[in-house]
Amino acid sequence: MKTAIFEKAGQMIIEEVAKPQLQADDDVIIKVVRACVCGSDLWSYAHGDDKEAHSDNSGHEALGIVEETGSAITTVKKGDFVIVPFTHGCGECAACRAGFDGTCDNHLGYSNWGMGYQSEYIRFHYGNWALVKVPGQPSDYTEGMIKSLLTLADVMPTGYHAARCANVGRGDKVVVIGDGAVGQCAVIAAKMMGASQIILMSRHQDRQEMALASGATAVVAERGEEGIAKVREILGGGADAALECVGTEAAIDQALGVLRNGGRVGFVGVPHYSNHALGSTFARNISVAGGSASVTTYDKDVLLKAVLDGDINPGRVFTDTYKLDDINQAYADMQDRKAIKSMLVVAE
Repeated sequence: MKTAIFEKAGQMIIEEVAKPQLQADDDVIIKVVRACVCGSDLWSYAHGDDKEAHSDNSGHEALGIVEETGSAITTVKKGDFVIVPFTHGCGECAACRAGFDGTCDNHLGYSNWGMGYQSEYIRFHYGNWALVKVPGQPSDYTEGMIKSLLTLADVMPTGYHAARCANVGRGDKVVVIGDGAVGQCAVIAAKMMGASQIILMSRHQDRQEMALASGATAVVAERGEEGIAKVREILGGGADAALECVGTEAAIDQALGVLRNGGRVGFVGVPHYSNHALGSTFARNISVAGGSASVTTYDKDVLLKAVLDGDINPGRVFTDTYKLDDINQAYADMQDRKAIKSMLVVAE
C-alpha cells in the first residue's frame, strides 16, 4: 500500500509499504477514504523539530471503511463507514465518563493518540469505543458533507473543546486566537454555545471572511498590546473567554491579555513552549484549562448530528484538495498559507 513518509523538513514522500495487519484483539483495519493535513503536522514539516528523518507521517485525521476487526470488537463491523479520530479513548474510565476521552486514564500519553493516517490503510488500536459510525456509505454524501465529516476526526472537536474548556455560555464575549482550521472551528463552537460576540484575531483576509461567515462578529489584525487594546475597545472591556488555538507562548499571552478579571482560557494549540508560569494570573482570578480534545464524546453527543442536520458547516476549512501522491504539495500549500486546510482523496 501507499503511505506518506516524513523524509526531512520540507519534504514528504510516498512509499510502498506492507498493508497493516491485526496485532491485538481490539484492533481495526481501516481502508482510508479521505485524510488530511493538520496544522500540527506543519511544525515538523517546517522546522524538523525532533522528528526522525524518513519516519512515519504524523497525519491523524481520516474517514474510512472498516476492512477487518479483531475478536474483541463489537461496535463496528466490516463495511461500516467511520470517522477515525486521532484519539483512542476507552469510554469506561473516569476521564472518559467525564467527557475527557482525549486524555483517557487507561490509554495514557501517546498510546491514546494516533498517527500514520495519510495512508491507504491504517491499523486503529483500541478500536472498540473510539471509532464513530456514520450512517450509510461515502457515496451517500456530497463532497461538501464529506469534508464536514472529515473535520470530526480532529479540528471541529478540537475547536469545540477550546470552547468547552473555557466554559463558553450564552451571551459570552469570546476571542479566538488563531485563524487556521482549529480557530475557524472554535468560532463555530462559540456560536453553537450562544456567544453574543466572537472576535477572531487574524491577519489574513480569506480566513477573516470565512470566520465572519461562520459567526464571528469582528476581526482584529493587530497583535500584542495594540491587539489587546483593540479587542477591549470593541467589547467595551475584557472578554469572558479566550480560545487559544495556536500553541505558542505569544498566543497564550494574547489570550490572557484580552480577558476581563475572572475570565477563562481554553487552550488547544499543541504547546511549542517549554514553560509558561501562571503565577501572573493570581491577582486576576483567571481560569485556564485545555488539552487534547474529546473527539469521540463530542462527535457522538453533539457534532455528528449537527453536521448531518446541516446546523454547522465546518467542512469549509478544506480549501484545497489533493491526491495522496501529491502529499508534499498539500503540506507546502498549507505551510505557505495558500490553503487553510488540505484534504487528501485516498479512495472513493
